[in-house]
Amino acid sequence: FADSENCLRCPDIEWPNEKKNQCIAKPEEFLSFCNDTISVFLSSIPILLFLITLLILGIFINYRNTPIVRANNRSLSFLLLVSIKLSFLSVFLFLGRPVDITCMLRIITFGITFSIAVSSLLAKTIMVYIAFKATKPGSSWRTWVGVKLSNSVVLFCSSIQIIICMTWLAISPPFQELDLHTYPGTTIIQCNEGSAIGFYSVIGYMGLLAAVSFVLAFLTRTLPDSFNEAKYITFSMLLFCSVWITMIPAYLSTKGKNTVCVEIFAILTSSAGLLGCIFLPKCYIILFRPEMNHKSCLLGNKT
Repeated sequence: FADSENCLRCPDIEWPNEKKNQCIAKPEEFLSFCNDTISVFLSSIPILLFLITLLILGIFINYRNTPIVRANNRSLSFLLLVSIKLSFLSVFLFLGRPVDITCMLRIITFGITFSIAVSSLLAKTIMVYIAFKATKPGSSWRTWVGVKLSNSVVLFCSSIQIIICMTWLAISPPFQELDLHTYPGTTIIQCNEGSAIGFYSVIGYMGLLAAVSFVLAFLTRTLPDSFNEAKYITFSMLLFCSVWITMIPAYLSTKGKNTVCVEIFAILTSSAGLLGCIFLPKCYIILFRPEMNHKSCLLGNKT
């Protein structure tokens, strides 16, 4: 009681009521699916973007034999679209009450899916450069043209990220954490990343792939119009790197569900940037400028 000579301290997960005569559970804070406006917004946007990606994938499958889709390796385009879809769906691992399994899955899932996406763009950029070199008479680059090289690039780069993630899980995996001290009277349920080295290794390797893709795409951006996908890759990687560079200080300076909002915003923005920069120009040509979807136009024959 408030006027008692002997007071009992409430457990850490509880809080005294207004009369100070009983311990009650502290309100819990986490980013739920539909409890507030921001939750509804962050739940609906991934679904919308997923459906848009699914529509674009359907368009590419339907027009898979046209020059605009076949250019720059259509199998990589399909793989990139699938990885973007998975990255949108990975947002739902960040919503709801965190538990150990979702804490482990959320970072691992988006890290691997993004690595596959960026590896696909890296392979596309390499193939753009090799395809241009192979057009020269007697070029030895022709032996490198084909799906084997691009598949090897994606497999190798993605495997490194998978090894990093598995090592992180084996040494010090993420787990559920109760933050009882940041906001008095509130229990923040969040994910502890476990090993900070593991977390920043995943983010850092993803950034390394994006930086290499950006540099290669920037160097090949001036190639002829028939290989101008490098220009779009340059813009997409510039946006991707900008988002994740600004995400790190925002991530470190926020607590509770605000941290989750920052992570979701970074995932949605970077994924939507890849989708918009790489595929929307092609969809525009396929749907609204079909006269440009011919080999003569891709080869720069303006007549």
